[in-house]
Amino acid sequence: MTNATPLITPADRIFVAGHRGMAGSAICRALQRAGHSNLLTASRAELDLLDPQAVQRWFGEHKPTVVVLAAAKVGGIQANSSYPADFLLDNLKIETNVIETAWRSGVRRLLFLGSSCIYPKFAEQPIREEALLTGALEPTNEWYAIAKIAGLKLCAALRCQHGFDAISLMPTNLYGPGDNYHPTNSHVLPALIRRFHEAAERGDAKVTCWGSGTPLREFLHVDDLGEACVFALEQWQPGPDELQHLNVGTGVDLSIRELAQAVAAATGFAGEINWDSSKPDGTPRKQLDVSRLAALGWRARIPLAEGLASTVAEFRDQFSQQLVRL
Repeated sequence: MTNATPLITPADRIFVAGHRGMAGSAICRALQRAGHSNLLTASRAELDLLDPQAVQRWFGEHKPTVVVLAAAKVGGIQANSSYPADFLLDNLKIETNVIETAWRSGVRRLLFLGSSCIYPKFAEQPIREEALLTGALEPTNEWYAIAKIAGLKLCAALRCQHGFDAISLMPTNLYGPGDNYHPTNSHVLPALIRRFHEAAERGDAKVTCWGSGTPLREFLHVDDLGEACVFALEQWQPGPDELQHLNVGTGVDLSIRELAQAVAAATGFAGEINWDSSKPDGTPRKQLDVSRLAALGWRARIPLAEGLASTVAEFRDQFSQQLVRL
């Protein structure tokens, strides 16, 4: 249900953990647009979220009243495959340290940012929130997914046992300003943008993409996610018998092949697109059912074509200035 009176106010001291990441920076921008300018942030040098004592000291000194946990160790298929222990350990530590400390410190409201990878690989499409833990996960990112499920369940457990006001949002695949454009360790859309941009710059005749190109994916501009987070923080208060997490997406998907063609057009690549089917595809289809969030009054507003054009333009500008996260 939604509240007529906002559940957070401009007087709140809002700590955004992970404010320099793509999601965290978008959430900061959205909070500021909504009049929440009393933001608390800390760089990795200022606060190591893997260190429980450091997190406790920081909370004691800065006394946030609201927390948004957007910090996480993230990466694509190859990164998850290469560093499974890192993905599990680091994310479990970050979640436990921040969420438990927020609860013990008297934080009034917390938003945990999860991921749509928490759902089973072969979940019925579009994926409803109730699909959680009803089947096996996608093996290519199960370590990250297990950590995110643990964070979601920790929030739900603290609400159930201690009345801690913690909510969770599960966004679909994100793209937009501040993404990681590493050629192998990034997610599919930023990896395609970099690959096609460099191919266009070199005048390559062809580009080879991973997999078959047939999987279907949904993409949400990160500024839409920021707006959804503010909406949830201000208005969403789940009842005691309701699910404690909400899907965030567009409700629209397309094939990776169609996505590659759109990125090629946006970057000006005019060559041939080949597919290396020896590389893994991941989940065959992943589209979120966003009807619960829509019923509360929020919908995504940035079409993929518009968001892709602005993202490619910003990537090129930052790439030329050597400011891109590689």
